[in-house]
Amino acid sequence: MSEAFESIRKGLEEAIDFAKGGCPQAVIHDMSPLDVRAVRARIGLSQTEFASAFGISVSTLRHWERGDRTPRGPALVLLNVVAREPEMVMRVLAG
Repeated sequence: MSEAFESIRKGLEEAIDFAKGGCPQAVIHDMSPLDVRAVRARIGLSQTEFASAFGISVSTLRHWERGDRTPRGPALVLLNVVAREPEMVMRVLAG
């Protein structure tokens, strides 16, 4: 079997084991919802600056801040990291 197939097979077996309650070494990251407006205010950026800094459209940011929508997936992960370590994220993004 090819290396790629073997990797996929192993991953599927681990997923099935985890679903059955096994795989105690699996790490689950629970990204909790957060107050996007509070995160932005704590950093001290305007909506336009915040959106530009993190590659988010201003429209999307406004929806999050109003509560019309909630960030999901990679955006939620990024916002949680920004909430915890804003200086580090800004430093990394600055190059």
